[in-house]
Amino acid sequence: MRHGHSRVKPALQIANGPASGIDGGAVRAYRALDMRYVGFSAVTAVLLHAAVAGAQPAPGRTPAGHPDLQGLWTNSTTTPLERPDSVADRKTYSDEEVAAIDAANVGRADREPAAGDPGSYNEFWWERGTSLARTSLVVDPDDGRLPSRTPEGDIRAAWARGTDSWSDRNLSERCLTRGAPKRPGGYNNNYLILQTDGHVVIYQEMINEARIIPLDERPHVDDRIRLWMGDARGHWDGDTLVVETRRFRDDIYQNGFNCCPGASGALTTTERFSRVDGDTIEHRYTVDDPESYTRTWTASIPMRRFAGPLFEYACHEGNYGMENLLRGARVQERAAQP
Repeated sequence: MRHGHSRVKPALQIANGPASGIDGGAVRAYRALDMRYVGFSAVTAVLLHAAVAGAQPAPGRTPAGHPDLQGLWTNSTTTPLERPDSVADRKTYSDEEVAAIDAANVGRADREPAAGDPGSYNEFWWERGTSLARTSLVVDPDDGRLPSRTPEGDIRAAWARGTDSWSDRNLSERCLTRGAPKRPGGYNNNYLILQTDGHVVIYQEMINEARIIPLDERPHVDDRIRLWMGDARGHWDGDTLVVETRRFRDDIYQNGFNCCPGASGALTTTERFSRVDGDTIEHRYTVDDPESYTRTWTASIPMRRFAGPLFEYACHEGNYGMENLLRGARVQERAAQP
């Protein structure tokens, strides 16, 4: 059930076409910022100003000579995290199979709901994207499936939301976080990336979350500090941006969009952002969580440039949808009484 959040008001608009350093996407984003609606922190605004104020870069490069990742990107896709059993060990689909998968998704949300189901958004509100040729986002292990979990990881992965209280609901339903790295969902799979010499900002349209990633050699925060999206540190490995994130909260498994089903606070993710061409970033992340999985695993999700704009994600904890959800549960309980 969805509950009172939608893409309702433009927050940023960046002109179509590749961002070209400081006189491309960053400048247009800076001029279009409306702080009444965008959930950027003051730090983010300072970083953006610094990006605009620098010297002219070479095409496709920042003034520091690194690949320019700036601009608006989307990772929308219907390809699942794990390879479906129905395709056995096949790594890819044929072009005809991809077309059939995409055709089957057209109009899916406009179909009549089952009896007793109030339904959800119609097709207008969905932007789920299309299928990749790959049969899974997981690329390691080679079978396209998550490795075995530990007993504790199985318990966390089996967690199910309840209806006794708002605190029993999924973290994303409570509008607290969608996590990082965020897996694609049905909508709001859009990002703004900003760069300076010392920081990268990855702003997620979903729940208006901003990851501010230092590129210096500062240590991670104290182990006693735990964050919904973890504590990220980045560096350049040639032309690839590498981001290591740790210090996650122990309850991140209660998030249906979390990168890693059943993950614990021991999770460390290592992300690699590489420009494939002017309109594509390959985003790979490796999961290392010995309390949840018996080995590391890696997923790869392409990020494609899109014209925008980003919208405000109107979601807040305690919204009317949450009240109605719990109220509906009480109605069902009364109806089940003899």
